[in-house]
Formats: sequence, structure tokens, C-alpha cells
Amino acid sequence: MSTRREFISNIGKAMVAGGLVTLAEKGDSAMIENKFIHHVYFWLKNAGSKEDRAKLIEGLQKLSKVKTIKTFHIGQPADTNREVIDRSYAISWFTMFDNAADQQSYQVDPIHLKFVEDYSHLWSKVIVYDSVDAK
Repeated sequence: MSTRREFISNIGKAMVAGGLVTLAEKGDSAMIENKFIHHVYFWLKNAGSKEDRAKLIEGLQKLSKVKTIKTFHIGQPADTNREVIDRSYAISWFTMFDNAADQQSYQVDPIHLKFVEDYSHLWSKVIVYDSVDAK
């Protein structure tokens, strides 16, 4: 099992190889630059429901078809336990866009609107973290 830092480094290198992002190299690590990061955390209404979890994942896979998304990741809480870690969510949705305009386009894309319409009944809470390069 790799560490978070190794994972980020490896995925970054893979995205560069695929021409998806520009990375600034620093030793054996890499930093994603000039991208808009959109990270969403979902809490299910029926927290223990494997069916609802599977439906949400199905919906996110459909959502990944939005053309302005450069890369995405559907995740679940890792088996890590430290005081600063919140493992209370069910599913996370990480997406990367070229810029804020592409992310805004995603917000009104018919695929995104259909996702919200078809799957919002599954979640009780959603938290979104958007970020851009620190200056």
C-alpha cells in the first residue's frame, strides 16, 4: 500500500504522461499546477445501505462524462485513524478542471443537472471544497 504522498506523486506523473496536467517537479514529488480542483464529500441518508452507495457511485460514473472534467476519482474513506481525519462521509468525488470557467460550465451541464435530479435523494449532506493554486 502506498502513502498519500506517493499516490499523489504517481497519479500526477501518470496525468503528465497522458498530457492532462502541467506539473512542477521537486525531487521525487510533483505539484499539480494551473488547475481547478473540485472535491465533493457525500453522506448517505441510509448510511449502511450498500444499494444506495452503489447507486451513488453509478451516478458519479455517469457524471464523469462531462466534457470539461480533465480527471476524476470516486473514493471512500481510507482505513486511517488519526484525530484530524474525518471518515464520516460515504463517498468522495474529486474532479480536476483546466480553469474556473470549465468548472462553472460543469455546474450547469445537463449531465450534472441530471445527476442532482436523479441521485440527490440518496444523500443527507454534501460538502464541497474548491481550490486553485496558492499564489
